[in-house]
Amino acid sequence: MPRKIVAGNWKMNLTSLEAEELMRDVDALDRPVDVKVLAFVPALFVSDLVKTAEGVKIGVQNFFHEDKGAFTGEISIDQVRSVGAVCGLIGHSERRMLFDETNELLKLKVDAAINKDFSFIFCCGEPLEVREIGEQNRFVKEQLEQSLFHLSADQIKNKIIAYEPVWAIGTGETATTAQAEAMHAEIRKWLIERYDKETAESISILYGGSCNAENAKELFACPNVDGGLIGGASLNAESFGKIIHSF
Repeated sequence: MPRKIVAGNWKMNLTSLEAEELMRDVDALDRPVDVKVLAFVPALFVSDLVKTAEGVKIGVQNFFHEDKGAFTGEISIDQVRSVGAVCGLIGHSERRMLFDETNELLKLKVDAAINKDFSFIFCCGEPLEVREIGEQNRFVKEQLEQSLFHLSADQIKNKIIAYEPVWAIGTGETATTAQAEAMHAEIRKWLIERYDKETAESISILYGGSCNAENAKELFACPNVDGGLIGGASLNAESFGKIIHSF
């Protein structure tokens, strides 16, 4: 069965001192034993936050697919792992939209992570213009097929996918629980079709569309929603704690 996961994405927020204070508060939260908690923090703070956190696993929001070289401003898997990061985000909607990360580039990142045995959350999701014309299933399936579904069953087993309806993040629009579950069910179906039921059921599918303390319980009750990739609500330990207890 998929593991229950709540992952916070801090994005480009907080100073070093603020980050340490938040991590102390998050790490002190009472956490159900069957829920895995992750925090994707600014890469600058990983080393310090690893020392602060005990029960929370620390990840990075981005990494490059090459091991080393003349790639000014980028960070490699070996570098982030050397300071304690255990996981990375691949294909977050903001990386796709703001930094023009293509499906082809994201495939290279997936392969780099697989080759380094580095855990990751693969993000997918459609923008508003795609949802408005009813092409969301085709769009998301194409993202998965071009960047993730080239992996073998053994390689993709126990991995994590996050569905982000881009049109429902910071726009004032809200995806209904039914819309979230519908896409999660489609993703699970595609996994079964591409691989097999056992492999599909080993993969956690997280919801990343403005999940918060108020709607998490309803979302997590959906059969194919295995947790959340949390943005703004992860910057407050109290609200993040409520989400962790929403299963």
